[in-house]
Amino acid sequence: MKWIEVQIKTTTEAVEVVSNILYELGVGGLAIEDPNDIILQAKNEEDWDYIDPNLLDQKFEGVIVKAYFPESEDLIDKIELIKQSIEKIPQYNLDKGLGEVSLSQVDEKDWEHAWKKYYKPKKIGERVVVKPSWEKYEEQDEDIVLELDPGMAFGTGTHETTILCIRELEKHVKSDHVIVDVGCGSGILSVAAAKLGAKKVIGVDLDELAIKVSNENKKINNVDDIIDIRHGNLLDVVDEKADIIVANIIAEVIVILTKDIKKVLTKDGLFIASGIILEKIDRVKNALEEDGLEVIDIITMGEWASIVSKIKEGCKNA
Repeated sequence: MKWIEVQIKTTTEAVEVVSNILYELGVGGLAIEDPNDIILQAKNEEDWDYIDPNLLDQKFEGVIVKAYFPESEDLIDKIELIKQSIEKIPQYNLDKGLGEVSLSQVDEKDWEHAWKKYYKPKKIGERVVVKPSWEKYEEQDEDIVLELDPGMAFGTGTHETTILCIRELEKHVKSDHVIVDVGCGSGILSVAAAKLGAKKVIGVDLDELAIKVSNENKKINNVDDIIDIRHGNLLDVVDEKADIIVANIIAEVIVILTKDIKKVLTKDGLFIASGIILEKIDRVKNALEEDGLEVIDIITMGEWASIVSKIKEGCKNA
């Protein structure tokens, strides 16, 4: 099968919006090249086996999003819609960068498996290790190993935003907890919460592909009986009370999500929000405080932040 590779040159802060645009148009696969991530990893010698050296020579300083679409009669229309949607990104107060869209043709075999050689087992928390399902790993006594097969459409679980969430879950998950994972993607945070001992985990995503991949990954990890993956928008499909709500999305969506947190969070529960670029910390903090939540911790890594909050003392659940 012939595939068309659509390259979009953008910025770190606009990556999530660009990805959503592509998902909505039925993208068959997605790869994100962020030189900042690569340079950061390259500083650690043990990570060199995971990096394609060619990426370090990338002259473009922004982020390149590569999307793969099968050849079809409506492809030209899709490309035009992508261009139009990219041009609208500044309406969300995001810097789209160049916003340049370019095309090239590739064979399915050239991209479908090539990325796997750079995805190796990696310890991303005090105990949590992310391991590709096709790789071997010698498990240590304290290790909690998450086996993942994210496919081309999802990250490998080693991005700073995911690491921040994992480390917070390691600190706070207890055996009687109900956890809600908003925007579950590949299901990595849901699986982590289950393997950390949560009683029940609810993963929610609007993307049908995310639902499919999350369901596959919970089976790979033998936590099928703990995790319930639901198709829906944010907290719309959650009626249960949660001890922890975790959301690794973007600041703009977190601001919308804060309005419903008190409906679902228990009195002493925690809301862990990640995917926030440093420049948007104050915006998220203000939204949390306006909606009756108290910020108790802010953790940063690279250009990203995670904010942990709880319901303010004396403020009733909705």
